Amino acid sequence: QDNSFEQFIINYCNEKLQQIFIELTLKEEQEEYIREGIEWTHIEYFNNAIICDLIENNQTGILAMLDEECLRPGTVTDDTFLEKLNQICATHQHFESRMSKCSRFLNDTSLPHSCFRIQHYAGKVMYQVEGFVDKNNDLLYRDLSQAMWKANHSLIKALFPEGNPAKINLKRPPTAGSQFKASVATLMKNLQTKNPNYIRCIKPNDKKAAHIFNEALVCHQIRYLGLLENVRVRRAGYAFRQPYEPCLERYKMLCKQTWPHWRGPARAGVEVLFNELGIPEEEFSFGRSKIFIRNPRTLFKLEDQRKQRLEDLATLIEKIYRGWKCRTRFLLMKKCQIVIASWYRRYA
Repeated sequence: QDNSFEQFIINYCNEKLQQIFIELTLKEEQEEYIREGIEWTHIEYFNNAIICDLIENNQTGILAMLDEECLRPGTVTDDTFLEKLNQICATHQHFESRMSKCSRFLNDTSLPHSCFRIQHYAGKVMYQVEGFVDKNNDLLYRDLSQAMWKANHSLIKALFPEGNPAKINLKRPPTAGSQFKASVATLMKNLQTKNPNYIRCIKPNDKKAAHIFNEALVCHQIRYLGLLENVRVRRAGYAFRQPYEPCLERYKMLCKQTWPHWRGPARAGVEVLFNELGIPEEEFSFGRSKIFIRNPRTLFKLEDQRKQRLEDLATLIEKIYRGWKCRTRFLLMKKCQIVIASWYRRYA
C-alpha cells in the first residue's frame, strides 16, 4: 500500500521491459507485414513510451527533476520536489497529484497532499514522496566505502579503493536514480541485441495455495501484461513465417516437381509446392522474402506430411538397399556356381 522511491524505480524498470516487449512483439510484428508487402489492417495497442518519457526524460522527467532537487543549493525537501513535479508535470495525462494545476484532479480527495500518482501500463500507482530526496542522494555508499577501507582485512580493504581518504573525489557522487537509469539503459541495449522468448507467469491467487482460482486477479494480470493486444495481433496476423529457401528445403519432398532438386527461384518452388498440396489460398500469403502461414494447424499438417514422407523415403531406401544386397549376393553365388560347374566339367 505504501510505495516509495524503491518501488518507483522498480516500476520504472517494469515500464522499460514492457516497452521492449512492445517493440519486439506487437510493433515489430506489424512492421514486418508492411515490409513484406502483406495486406494488413493495423491493430491499435497502447504504447507506454509516453510513460517512460515521463520518468526518464532528461529535461522534464521525474528522475531528472529529482536529481536537480538533490543538486541545487538551498533548502531541499520532499515537499519542494513535489512542488516541482506539480509545476512541470501538471498537464501530463499520466501524472496526478492533489495540488496539481490540472483541473481534472483538483477535486480528487483520494490523493494525500504528500503523494503523487502515475498511471502505469499496469494501472495507477500512488507514491509517497517522503524519503525520495534522501534515498536518491545515496550518501550511504560513500560512508560505507570509507568504513570498509579502514578494515584490517586486506581483501575487504582492496574491494573498496574509493574509500581511501587520499583518493576522495570532490565531485559529487552520482545519485541512485541516475545509476539505476544507466543500468536500465545498459540492460535494454543488451536485450535489443538478443532474440528473447517471453514467458508470462500468471498467479491464480494471492494466497499461493492450490486449487484456488481468482478470476478477477487473473483478468487483471492479463490486462496489465499486455496479453490482450498480443493475442489480437497474433490472431489477426500469421502464426508462422519463414524465408523461401529453408521452407522449400524442408518440405520439397512432398511434391514430385520439387523433389529431389528444384531448378528455379525458391519462391516459385514454394508456390508449386503449396499448389500441389492443395493448401487453401486464405491460409498463406507470399511476402517479398518470406512465406506467411496463418493458422498453426496448416503448419502441423505440413509437418505430419513431412514426417510420413520421411518414413516412406526411409522405407524406399531400405527396400533398395535390401534389393541391392540380395542381388549382389545372388550374382556372387551365380558366379561361384559357374566357376564350380566349369571345374566339375573339366574333371568329369
